[in-house]
Amino acid sequence: MAKQRIAVVTGGMGGLGETISTKMADAGYRVVVTYSPSNAKFKSWLEEMKSRGYSFAAFPVDVVDYDDCARKCAQISAECGAIDILVNNAGITRDMTFKKMTKSDWDAVMRTNLDSCFNMTKQVMDGMVERTWGRVINVSSVNGQKGAFGQTNYSAAKAGIHGFTKALALEVARKGVTINTISPGYIGTKMVTAIPKEILDSKILPQIPVGRLGKPDEVAGLIIYLCSEEAAFVTGANISINGGQHMY
Repeated sequence: MAKQRIAVVTGGMGGLGETISTKMADAGYRVVVTYSPSNAKFKSWLEEMKSRGYSFAAFPVDVVDYDDCARKCAQISAECGAIDILVNNAGITRDMTFKKMTKSDWDAVMRTNLDSCFNMTKQVMDGMVERTWGRVINVSSVNGQKGAFGQTNYSAAKAGIHGFTKALALEVARKGVTINTISPGYIGTKMVTAIPKEILDSKILPQIPVGRLGKPDEVAGLIIYLCSEEAAFVTGANISINGGQHMY
């Protein structure tokens, strides 16, 4: 019987992270979610998931703190098993024009969205290489590809993610480990659907040729594919999933 793969999803309790976690569990992976140590709702989230049939292992991880990532990944490996798959999904926004942006706004977004990829991937890469199998999926954004007004920090961090992906993919390509980026557009998470309907209808949907928001399930399905044996020839890629909003 094949070994059950262990998948870690950072920011696994967020809107998109929750769907990634549940769909990966449905696909047969043992899913470990990480959440911010400041998240006071993690117990209620775990209880809700349990009522839906999902028994996730969950660990508080400060993804901007390298030492905390090292400690928690060692704990996950000891309690759950060696980490085969890492989905770097954790992220934040601090949107404002560059004129108004402070150094702390810049640093917070760069550390949470970009530094976290190094902090977490560093803990799992040697093991993946030694076992000659591994998958890392880095969640970027359409705005890392095309830029966005009021998001110099976010767009820079998300663009940097793919540079990280490409360089690391080259280093481990012969070791059975793939590193890929996905770049979602506007996805129908709670955060996006909370945008006033008139703004969605007049400003956002007209930018999307398919005429709708993406579904979290669609993003999760792409990640599941990238984790599969069938995707072993895909590495260093940045796969757009944006309904045609940005093509290049």
